[in-house]
Amino acid sequence: MNIIEIKDINAPELKVFAASSEAQLYRYFDPEIGIFMAESANVVLRALEAGYEPLSVLVEDNRFEIEGRPVFDAIEKHWGKEKLDSIPVYMAQREIVMNITGYNLVRGLWVTLRRKPEPSIEEFLKDKKRITVLYDVVNPTNVGAIIRCAAALGMDGALLTHPSVDPLTRRSARVSMGTVFQIPWTQASREESEGLNLIKKLQDNGFKTVAMALTEDSTSVDNDEIRANEKLAILMGSEGPGLPKEVIAACDYRVMIPMYHGVDSLNVAAASAISFWELMK
Repeated sequence: MNIIEIKDINAPELKVFAASSEAQLYRYFDPEIGIFMAESANVVLRALEAGYEPLSVLVEDNRFEIEGRPVFDAIEKHWGKEKLDSIPVYMAQREIVMNITGYNLVRGLWVTLRRKPEPSIEEFLKDKKRITVLYDVVNPTNVGAIIRCAAALGMDGALLTHPSVDPLTRRSARVSMGTVFQIPWTQASREESEGLNLIKKLQDNGFKTVAMALTEDSTSVDNDEIRANEKLAILMGSEGPGLPKEVIAACDYRVMIPMYHGVDSLNVAAASAISFWELMK
């Protein structure tokens, strides 16, 4: 392997690991497709299993065997020994790594990987029966948690509006426990996300749209009529504001989760799990 010991946090080779923002990481280092960074062995292993190409590795010296070895074995398995020998493996002490990444809670290993082209909405919707739509969900923790719920509860994929957080951001991928690599997803363009364009596109592709919202005509989520539809798109709004009123009105159904003890809402990730479970029955 091409192991490079790093003792200086300003080493130019580490520029990619010190990227100041996810957007910079996305485009600056590979303008055509973009790259992303995955952290922790469990998340990286799922990315490799899904066919994402590894570009470089940063590992703490005292986590080399525990975190690094399974990843190195997976790179060799999926990409071959020549690939493993060619990519740089930067190794540094914990203190240096913390100064580079700025993270105190995440430790062990980071890998940069090349993105894959995202499918168009039409390509994404082919052969799918149950999807979730993350409508302007801007919290990376919620994006990761919703996608994890969608994968675990049998949804066919996740469609995100343009303002929603990219599922491949470090925090989203980590919170999802790597399930962002196990379930299909795509992100709509800015134009596709404007107004009611996305709702119309879903309906034109045969989907009945379900707005998770508390309105006067909302029905309970355990609704057999809704479940009987061949294709369902379940729309989840951002924490706090929820779905825009015009989007709620344009959907085919408005659905609520019955609650007690004066509680009026749930965290969007918790609500997604209940909704997916009920509407997949």
